Amino acid sequence: MRSLATGSRAAARSELVAALARAAAGESLARDAAVALLADADCTEPLLDVAGAIRDRHWARTVTYSPKVFLPVTNLCRDRCTYCTFRKDPDDPDAWTMLPDDIEAWSRRGRGLGCIEALMCLGDKPELAFRGYRTTLAALGHRTTAEYVERACRIALDCGLLPHTNAGILTRDEMARLRRVNVSLGLMLETVSPRLRSRGHVHQWAPDKEPAVRLAMLREAGELRIPFTTGLLIGIGETLAERVDTLLAIRDLHRAYGHVQEVIVQNFRAKPTIALADAPEPEAADVARTIAVARLVLDPEVSVQAPPNLSPDDHALLLRAGLNDWGGISPLTPDYVNPEARWPHVDALAATCRASGYVLARRLPIYPRYLARSGWLDSSLRPHVERLRASSAPTAPSVTLEAATP
Repeated sequence: MRSLATGSRAAARSELVAALARAAAGESLARDAAVALLADADCTEPLLDVAGAIRDRHWARTVTYSPKVFLPVTNLCRDRCTYCTFRKDPDDPDAWTMLPDDIEAWSRRGRGLGCIEALMCLGDKPELAFRGYRTTLAALGHRTTAEYVERACRIALDCGLLPHTNAGILTRDEMARLRRVNVSLGLMLETVSPRLRSRGHVHQWAPDKEPAVRLAMLREAGELRIPFTTGLLIGIGETLAERVDTLLAIRDLHRAYGHVQEVIVQNFRAKPTIALADAPEPEAADVARTIAVARLVLDPEVSVQAPPNLSPDDHALLLRAGLNDWGGISPLTPDYVNPEARWPHVDALAATCRASGYVLARRLPIYPRYLARSGWLDSSLRPHVERLRASSAPTAPSVTLEAATP
């Protein structure tokens, strides 16, 4: 019996080695092979080697990041995900809605420190849940949060930044309006598992995390020709197969519309104030294997990204896994979604990249291929983009103001 089991394992390993060889030759990784590679720790080294080689082939030896100001326009949200500390109710002393003067002040400070991107990140449709917030919006002259975000983006543009908005679920019309003032938009798909919307799971009280709704928005963004950021959140109760299915859904949408410029592999972080305070965090090797599988499942032109502040001791490992972008890093504002996780100092991150054979470079929140294609950037935004493209402002040190609040 033992020899039969050993033979079965050897055959399975041989199949995975063959799948990796096909992936290295440019063939798409099949679903079953992707799941098996995530599960098989013994295949970690060859998996990372192949993913890293594919990254080098397409992205060469440059790894990028976006110098950003994180502008949390409001942390009110109608969803109640059990892993989130960002969202607040109106009566919480830490609840806020940034006023136009706040948005301008932080945008100007960020631009002065060499930032390029204004990340507008906020709660999902709070006007549907909170009457007091609707009053606030009305006092500001707006009916919906999306209208107010459009105004915030115009302020950031006037301050010399390029807006990138992640406002949760948006209608097609809202995306069309925000397209005029954003160089790109984003929505974390997180997972395609409807199971996690069921009783006792992380998205039970989060109507905007319905996978079909999020997939529909990603599809409409493609139809509108909006450069788009999405990603998956790992460690929230999903199976490895559900993780792969999320990547496949993103790949299929990109192949249909060509609009997914980057995919974030974000790892769950436990915090003492959340319902999942005692839940295990994904181990470093699990994060690395997921990045590598993402690199093999997604088309090579899609950037694979991981937040450097959520894996502070594993940067070299993630580079080995095929990562080519670190996402946004701020010299001014904390990561309001994970405030306990400091941004890395840019110089230290650059040194880690150099030690691994890579150069760290700044980038815009819209990728070059979309600037080269007609119809992917609103014409009114091109002068803003070209000004920042030509800017030779030095990289500012990444000093987080931990006490900073809007």
